[in-house]
Amino acid sequence: MGLFRSRPTELERAAAEFLRGFHAENPSAGSLAARLRRVRTEIHRTGTYRHTEAELAFGARVAWRNSSRCIGRLYWRSLRVRDRRDVRAARTVASECFEHLKEATAGGRIRPIVTVFAPDRPGEPGPRIRNDQLIRYAGYHRHDLTVMGDPQNVALTRTARALGWKGGRGTPFDVLPLVIEAPGEPIGFFDVPPEAVLEVGLTHPEFGWFAGLGLRWHAVPAVSDMELEIGGITYPAAPFNGWYMGTEIGARDLGDESRYDLLPEVAGRLGLDTSDETTLWRDRALVELNVAVLHSFREAGVTITDHHTESRRFLAHLAKEEAAGRTCPADWSWIVPPISGSATPVFHRLYDDSDLRPNYVRRPAPPRAGACPARRHRPASLAGVEHLPGPAAFLARIFWGICRMCLACAMCSLCV
Repeated sequence: MGLFRSRPTELERAAAEFLRGFHAENPSAGSLAARLRRVRTEIHRTGTYRHTEAELAFGARVAWRNSSRCIGRLYWRSLRVRDRRDVRAARTVASECFEHLKEATAGGRIRPIVTVFAPDRPGEPGPRIRNDQLIRYAGYHRHDLTVMGDPQNVALTRTARALGWKGGRGTPFDVLPLVIEAPGEPIGFFDVPPEAVLEVGLTHPEFGWFAGLGLRWHAVPAVSDMELEIGGITYPAAPFNGWYMGTEIGARDLGDESRYDLLPEVAGRLGLDTSDETTLWRDRALVELNVAVLHSFREAGVTITDHHTESRRFLAHLAKEEAAGRTCPADWSWIVPPISGSATPVFHRLYDDSDLRPNYVRRPAPPRAGACPARRHRPASLAGVEHLPGPAAFLARIFWGICRMCLACAMCSLCV
């Protein structure tokens, strides 16, 4: 179109591609040519550009539409966008995350929301949230090398304790603080207030003993470690949520061997023969665990969906996208539910797994200034060493402060 230089930069190309898509789907947005000229001028002057509020909202929603691993995209247009691009300070980021959780919870009627914080700018990175979700449960290593809580979060738990977090009550469901990096500040932790966390105690509609397991799970799955990419601009902190599909909790969080590994416990309570795989005790325990999750959320009045319903909804979304002439990227290994896959309609077809933009992208955080080449940040003190196994604590005390490549970092997980 002759609006950019003959050899535009990568940012200019990405901006032009996004803006053409935005104006194509929003004909009332005004002159595309004029907007392209303004963006080019801003990029040449500052090295970046700022999205309008309408562009940001459209980009965040289309990022959800383009998320190939998400089965629940039928309602992508309903995503509420909280524009917090002027927020960079860690404490304010944490405060806005807590407000996000309260608004998304809505008394149990979960609302899809994204909160977009400051973008990366030339020479000035935006804030980053270390937690993969705003609500996660701690994982405490015991002396016998087993884990109390969620094994997935052992490293984050150690990081929080190294920063000064005292730990929770020592239950399998202690909510971790948010660990946030912000430019010009030391990495810090911020306790999630109880009023921002709605949890559901798990019971079973047929088995009274199930309540005695003491299980619960949080209501809002707010992903917080993915970068939002829109038109070449990266928003490193943009936590977003929909609502749970039951299998995410029942099959993966509680059922996976690498997580809470509850299938043997449930099978034992059901009186199943676990000595022989042909009894399908795992499958039977898995179904009852998922029955309990769906039953409990519905009894508590908290939004949740089952994998059969959501599979049909996804195919409805796919049909709408194809009718609109758009590619609907989908990763089969994520779209097909983790239980009863072949009993759902999404199982019996192939998908285009294109990597489109805008999108939510999971990438490793860049090294902080002064961090060691191993991409680990040296702790300000040895707080937390007492919680490590003996050999690791010994190495941490010896090597701390001597070298930025010290083996203690890699071995004791004081840092992540």
